[in-house]
Amino acid sequence: MRVPAFLLGLILAMLPAAPRAAELLMVERHGCHWCDRWNAEIGPIYPKTDESLRAPLRRAQIHELPGDIAFTSRPVFTPTFVLIDDGRELGRIEGYAGDEFFWFLLGQLLDAHPAATALP
Repeated sequence: MRVPAFLLGLILAMLPAAPRAAELLMVERHGCHWCDRWNAEIGPIYPKTDESLRAPLRRAQIHELPGDIAFTSRPVFTPTFVLIDDGRELGRIEGYAGDEFFWFLLGQLLDAHPAATALP
């Protein structure tokens, strides 16, 4: 039996929304050397990692921060990586000192918030 598209859309709209994962907000600045380095070293592989499944990447410029996030304090350094869940900051990593250090700190940050960052 074929279901008309409008009916399928109506049915899908009535289903409960899938739980939203936490997200990792990268606060960056144009011309930031360390942001460029992160983009070159981590940027291409981040979407392919388990960490990305636990906290998909979102980006914002430091002077154009999203209004839907309650930061514990305004980010000052770039890059700053802020773990966000349900519009509130859970923790952050300030700066970028290389790929190994980033993955280590990100793992600690995600593991500190298992309810928000569990794999789907």
